Amino acid sequence: MLEDEIKELIIKSLELEDISPDDINEEEPLFIDGLGLDSIDALELGMALKKKYNLTLSSDKKENQKHFYSVKTLADFIRSNNVD
Repeated sequence: MLEDEIKELIIKSLELEDISPDDINEEEPLFIDGLGLDSIDALELGMALKKKYNLTLSSDKKENQKHFYSVKTLADFIRSNNVD
């Protein structure tokens, strides 16, 4: 399942050793609340997603924030780009 792949990618790319995929709620925010990631994490995660799924991220910060809100929104974004 794509959401599980994204969870694994988050854990691996951000080296979150004490978190398992089951600890990440697909609907919860990834940043600040929820998982508590920061802007550096966003850059690293963005690079990992671009590499794995050949994504092109927008230069529009608000657009990217919408896509990076949760695991579910990331999965929807990847699916909408026909790269899953």
